[in-house]
Amino acid sequence: MNTGTIRQLLVITDGCSNQGEDPIAMAALAKEQGVTVNVIGVIEKDTIDGQGMKEIEGIALSGGGVSQVVFSEQLSQTVQMVTRKAMTQTLQGVVNQELRQIFGSSKTLEDLPPEQRGEVLEVVDELGESVDLEVLVLVDVSASMKHKLPTVKEALLDLSLSLNARSGKNQFSVLVFPGKRGETDVILNWTPRLESISSIFPMLAAGGITPTGPAIREAIRMFNEKSALRRLLAENDESFFEESM
Repeated sequence: MNTGTIRQLLVITDGCSNQGEDPIAMAALAKEQGVTVNVIGVIEKDTIDGQGMKEIEGIALSGGGVSQVVFSEQLSQTVQMVTRKAMTQTLQGVVNQELRQIFGSSKTLEDLPPEQRGEVLEVVDELGESVDLEVLVLVDVSASMKHKLPTVKEALLDLSLSLNARSGKNQFSVLVFPGKRGETDVILNWTPRLESISSIFPMLAAGGITPTGPAIREAIRMFNEKSALRRLLAENDESFFEESM
């Protein structure tokens, strides 16, 4: 079973988008290109705007991912839970695809006898620890997020510690929206560790619009650029090996 690299987009926001493309349509485009889109809605009171809730759920649904609304103080555990749940969901999708190829179009994991299903789920758990993972985090830094950014920073540091305990390779990137001069800013380019955001987050200035759709579009571009680079490096390695023989 070839799982390749799992690519996840994690959107952390507390409000509705108000500029640019429809984020639900952008999430669907991401899914088409092999990127799972997950959304965490961060709130400080007992209620969340109905439109905001609809958008959070819609982005995750069209992006094939997981959505969760959470109080800011619970953000750390939620970021880890959503990331791992989405990873498991993606791997189960790969398993279902394999089963359909073997047994026919209607066969899924749920159709297996309990003992066989348990064995397959054990394999999924093992893959979750060993598969290569790319996580791009989109952080809403609009005005209403100002007091939540320290919590976001701690949540991402905890996520880094959690995922770096895996045997598989991790790559992280962090993109904020809106940016200082445009719709987005890359504050952390692809790296195996998130610890370096500690020095960056205090310098972020919250304020302005919420261009969630354009931010997802930019995230797709970054994933595609990374995939193209990965393919190029793999081709160069193969060429070097052939020339050395």
